[in-house]
Amino acid sequence: MPTIMDRRQLLTAVAASALLPVAALAQNAVTVPVAVAGKPGKVPEGMKLPLLPQLESFPLWPEGKVPGSAGVPAKEEWILRNPKDGDPNDTAALHVTNPILMVRRPAKPDGSAVLMIPGGSYTRVAVTRSGSSIDETFANLGSTVFIMTYRLPHDGWATGPEAPLQDAQRAIRLIRHRAKEFGIDPARVGVTGFSAGGHLAGWLTESFGRNTYEPVDEADKLSSKPLVTGLFYPVMSMMAPYAHETSVKNMFPKGGTDEEKRKISLEFNLPADMPPTFLAHAGDDPAVAPENSLILFQALRAQKTPTELHLFEVGGHGLIENGKDLPHLALFEIFAKRHALWK
Repeated sequence: MPTIMDRRQLLTAVAASALLPVAALAQNAVTVPVAVAGKPGKVPEGMKLPLLPQLESFPLWPEGKVPGSAGVPAKEEWILRNPKDGDPNDTAALHVTNPILMVRRPAKPDGSAVLMIPGGSYTRVAVTRSGSSIDETFANLGSTVFIMTYRLPHDGWATGPEAPLQDAQRAIRLIRHRAKEFGIDPARVGVTGFSAGGHLAGWLTESFGRNTYEPVDEADKLSSKPLVTGLFYPVMSMMAPYAHETSVKNMFPKGGTDEEKRKISLEFNLPADMPPTFLAHAGDDPAVAPENSLILFQALRAQKTPTELHLFEVGGHGLIENGKDLPHLALFEIFAKRHALWK
């Protein structure tokens, strides 16, 4: 059910659409339910409405410089994830060809930044175009929040499974490169990831010691190592028995060997100087087995990486109980303050 703010945003979009020519509405549009006279309803069949405006954003790569893009047939589009629910901000990006960073600016910036990586099983990027309560929470702590979209391996990129990792490395470097513009301390950049985005955030965190693409500009001379990392109900392993099978299939659409899967399973590839890593998961998660977080926590602890795990009894895939968020973000705040992301 949409919130009051969602309804206001949607009605504004309806009003704005009346002022636009039909050709303009057809671009970047989807069919969505609307509220008429305060009652739920549906747009007449065939009518289109524009998606809500995107947050301030900019591309990750200079035009024509996306690695391994030659011959890729994918065509990027944005969709509503659940059109029948009437939430115009519950969106996802499909077949990403031009990954971006969307920016949530804090009212009272403290110099920190958070790179936020949404999930989507590597099928799509489940990201809210107009921002979410999560990036709002980080912004309220003083961080400039950068929410990324990323390329998906099943779209046929020459770099295969590493296409999203290239985007993540580029993202954190670009944040540091533009630190002065955004009033950021380049040493205080953290990373958070959710579900499959948790896998990508963890993969980014452990891969700072190697470059996955040829530099394209001055930004690529900078470090891709985050100060601290938060992984929430993350996909972690690509190996049976705890792998998230949909993510595995999308990473290796033609099938992958055990050796290939092992290379991108986080528990096998942790550097000795892995940044501090926080994990949160629910024991009843029906999508991503909590063993993903348990195994990674044990591997981090064995090598004495600063780490913390919160395994909630209930919370499903999303850490929500009875319609309310569990306190995982507040617990991450304590951990991140301990490791100097926030003061």
